[in-house]
Formats: sequence, C-alpha cells, structure tokens
Amino acid sequence: IHTRVAPQSGDIVVTKRRVGAFSTTDLESIIRANNITSLAMFGISTSGVVLSTVRWAADMDYQIVVVSDACADLDDEVHRVLTEKVFPGQATVVSTQEFTRALGSSFSQ
Repeated sequence: IHTRVAPQSGDIVVTKRRVGAFSTTDLESIIRANNITSLAMFGISTSGVVLSTVRWAADMDYQIVVVSDACADLDDEVHRVLTEKVFPGQATVVSTQEFTRALGSSFSQ
C-alpha cells in the first residue's frame, strides 16, 4: 500500500537544503517560538540526516527521542552502531511500538 504524505492546512513546512534539519533552515526559530523542548527523530539516512540532526539538537539542549526502527541506512551495520552505541549518549532510543505506546499514554492523561 502506498500512502502519499502531504502537508495539511495550517501545517508548518520547512524546506531542508542541507544534511541536517537545522542547517540553513528556520526550524530552530519555529520550534522555540512554539515552546517545544522535545524532539522525535526518524527518517532516511541514519548516518546522514538523523545523525546530523541529533547532534545539532543535542548541542541546543533539546530532549531527543530516536525511533530506531523508523530510521534506515544503506549500511545496516552503521545503522546498528548509531542506534545502539552512539545515539544513546545524546538521546533516548526506542522502537515504534514503544514510541506509539508512549504517545498514546500522554494523550490519555
């Protein structure tokens, strides 16, 4: 099944031009203006986009969650080392199941 993801009315859209999500964007200003202190990371290129964005976000003192099985890399071993050995030093690393369970419990409070 293919699902098309598209912004909805009122969604904030940030155009990313570099590897990390914060580089050359106004993402940090948007996040700070909305009083956001925690970020969830998932996406393509664990060793590129995710790594760069986690490092930058950690330097800015955000609370970070990396959803490990919602990330992918061309090299499975690099993905494993990053999610098991590198990211835990700067982020909480969870599975999609753990992440959705935590989201569900935070909405029911």
